[in-house]
Amino acid sequence: MPIDAAKAVSSEPRSTDLTWDHKDIQLYHLGLGAGIPATDPDELRYTLESKLQVLPSFATVAGGGMAAAGGLSAPGIDVNLAAVLHGGQTVTLHRPIPVKGKAVQTSTIPAVYDKGKAAVIVMRSEVADDDGPLWTCDTQIFVRGEGGFGGERGPSNRLELPDRAPDRTVEKPIREDQALLYRLSGDWNPLHADPEFAKLAGFDKPILHGLCSYGMTLKAVVDSLLDGDVTRVRSYTTRFAGVVFPGETLRIRIWRLAEGRAQVSVTAVERDDAPVLADTVVEHS
Repeated sequence: MPIDAAKAVSSEPRSTDLTWDHKDIQLYHLGLGAGIPATDPDELRYTLESKLQVLPSFATVAGGGMAAAGGLSAPGIDVNLAAVLHGGQTVTLHRPIPVKGKAVQTSTIPAVYDKGKAAVIVMRSEVADDDGPLWTCDTQIFVRGEGGFGGERGPSNRLELPDRAPDRTVEKPIREDQALLYRLSGDWNPLHADPEFAKLAGFDKPILHGLCSYGMTLKAVVDSLLDGDVTRVRSYTTRFAGVVFPGETLRIRIWRLAEGRAQVSVTAVERDDAPVLADTVVEHS
């Protein structure tokens, strides 16, 4: 069997050295669609090295996206990339991410859940530098066709949207070439670039990376609700509820909640608001 849940969960933690600098940050931000308009001062803080700040979702690609790559190569894990989808993502910030960094990532598999027709691999990566913890990433990978092994089904946390109009609504177009640019930050899965591979996976054409939608959404929240200050983000969690294609438009609805929390819903405009991200919460100062 491709997934040996017991072996994966009991495997030793794996450590990886991560390094990044301003070029990695700028490339990541450009992959999210930052820099339009190019001379807008609000965009220059994502694109110009002399003004640069780091969007916290960069944690998902730091070091070339080694968290997901390391998890999928863990003992007991052997899956077909055509069957893999991102199920959910949480980033917890312990302090702001520096523009240039050198850190150690420690990766584990806390759980593998049996969803019947699919398995969900939970991967955790904890990153620290010489000054202490930087961030923790919890990643859920959905693997079609790998369930039914008799394991725990796992938690199911669903959030109802507030029964009122959102406080902010932001629409973000996705460029036709956006997946091709975003993948340069480290996610080389051909599902996002190769039409033939996408068809093997059951899609008419390549889909956008879920983590690209994730980053675009956090940028919209930071820019529209947090005065453009990335250091106010404490944690950010989502469930990937559906795919989105390059060329479509994300509709990002944001509700301000009490006690430093914002709830977000993300849909695809051109497909009658088909869900893209759900159960999405940003905790902030």
